[in-house]
Amino acid sequence: MTHTEIEITAELVRDLLHDQHPDLADHPVRLGARGWDNQLWRLGDDLAVRLPWATLSADALLRKEHAWLPALAPRLPLPVPVPQRLGEPSGRFPRPWIVTTWVPGTPADRAPATRAAAAADTLATFLTALHRPAPDGAPTGRDRGGPLTDHAEGFDQTLASAVESGLIPDPDAVRAVWEDAVAAPGWTGPALWLHADLHPANVLTEDGTFCGVIDFGDLCAGDPACDLAAAWMLLPDGAVDRFYDAYQPTPDTATRRRARGWAVLKALVCVLIGEAGVHGRPGGKRTWGPPAHAALRRLTHS
Repeated sequence: MTHTEIEITAELVRDLLHDQHPDLADHPVRLGARGWDNQLWRLGDDLAVRLPWATLSADALLRKEHAWLPALAPRLPLPVPVPQRLGEPSGRFPRPWIVTTWVPGTPADRAPATRAAAAADTLATFLTALHRPAPDGAPTGRDRGGPLTDHAEGFDQTLASAVESGLIPDPDAVRAVWEDAVAAPGWTGPALWLHADLHPANVLTEDGTFCGVIDFGDLCAGDPACDLAAAWMLLPDGAVDRFYDAYQPTPDTATRRRARGWAVLKALVCVLIGEAGVHGRPGGKRTWGPPAHAALRRLTHS
């Protein structure tokens, strides 16, 4: 089931709620956003309904959020969408869906952080709180949080596509960052909880700093460098060092090198999505391009 095979409407959302969670069915329903994996529908003032629409993998990701995020959320210093209800596949909609709390704010791809010091401190505080050893049985990443060497072929293909599209002015500088990161010693500590998808569309801003983090579908345990890449993707120029000073425990040089590699890889993907989308999928948005280009500029000139 993909976005081309079913139409999600306010009426459908209300019908699903009436069937499975009738105490919520009278809340006003309105479209919030159409994302990469899911559509988000506002449910009254305080809740939201997330329904998968564009990728088959979204089903398992929603169930994972429902299983793990409620226990993690209370210790996090920024609001996150805490799952409240699970909707099961039915004749009306043959995929799982969830009801979460609504997190107010504007995605950082539309309203980037501008207060550098406040944003760096807020991001560092959030990741310090999240990055705790995960328990046995915690999910592992589909392709996040493991060795960067697992992504060598993907990096080559993504860089080649970006160069072919005329999107990367200095591919040699981009590759140099990647090769340095791949050569860095790997993570030897415990597998830590990771958000694993901290690009600008998944972090919310207000008054120039961060006010919420959304879309925990890639939640997993692994190398914190995957998340520390967010400093390059999200912060204004000149704020990365402050972020690393505030994050605890202070990352060693190898972890910072790996984080730069993750940031280069994520920025390249976002450049392609922002400029042309990927394989025609609906989540690609032009607002993803500018912050990704800014991240590549910072990474290749630092």
